[in-house]
Order: sequence, then structure tokens, then C-alpha cells
Amino acid sequence: MAHETVPGLEVDNARKAVTVLEDRLVAMIDLQLTLKHIHWNVTGMNFIAVHEMLDDQVEAVRAMTDEIAERIATLGGTPNGTPGNVVKRRTWDDYPVGRSTVVAHLQALDSVYGGIVADHRSATTKSADLDPVTEDLFIGQLAKLELFQWFVRSHIENAGPSD
Repeated sequence: MAHETVPGLEVDNARKAVTVLEDRLVAMIDLQLTLKHIHWNVTGMNFIAVHEMLDDQVEAVRAMTDEIAERIATLGGTPNGTPGNVVKRRTWDDYPVGRSTVVAHLQALDSVYGGIVADHRSATTKSADLDPVTEDLFIGQLAKLELFQWFVRSHIENAGPSD
């Protein structure tokens, strides 16, 4: 760690919080790229609505990623957003859908958001005893991520497999 950490936070707690933050950084970089991939490859009915919805989500997730990276640096860590680090640290499979329908992509994206939200909740719990600022950061992001998942689910509610 470049410097100890912020005043009033034990170095050991800062290091543990940085580890939690680093995992979320990798996940959020991956989410940004996945959302853009879907944006480029979604087809069919309601294409433009989903295409435009995803742009807003990409921008929000980019901002969340920046917040996480800056929190890592604030705590004395070194944020690593290189492609190699993302690939090395990922613990999930790559997004499985190429060029396909709105329903196919949104069903797959619902699953992605399910994992992201669950992991963000876990990170929130882990950071509660380590650093309240990191915990608060995750809580704020979690609210947005849950909202995005609700948007996705609302689009595919009552949709058939070929809609």
C-alpha cells in the first residue's frame, strides 16, 4: 500500500477493505464491458428502448467503478483496472450471448445482475466491520444496481422465449 491509510482507520482493516474493493472493481469493469456488448448486439422488438436503456446503465456503472477505484487509492491501495488483472481475478464465466434478441439478452443480463447484486450485498456485509465509508459506498451502488435489474426484469416480464 502506497501510504498507510486514512486517519482513524486501522491499517489491517484498510487492507481488508481494499481486498473487498478490488474484487468489486474487477466485477464492475466486467459489467461495463458486458453492458456495452449487449448494447451493440441486441436485436428485435424494442431494440431501441433497450439499446438506449443500456447506455445509461453503462455510464452509471462507469461512475461506480471510478468510485471504487478512488476508494482503493484513498485507503492506500493501488487500483488495478488492466485487462489482464480483470481476466486473472474473474471467478465467473464470460457472458454467453452474441448477437441475439432483446429477450435472450435481457434474460442473460438478469442473471448477470443477480450475481452482481448478490456479490455487492456480500461486500457490503464484509465491509461493515472494516470501514463504514466503504460500506456506505456499496450501499449506494447496490440501490442503483437493484434498480437496473428491476428495469431489465420489467422489460422481459410476461415475454415469451421468442419475443
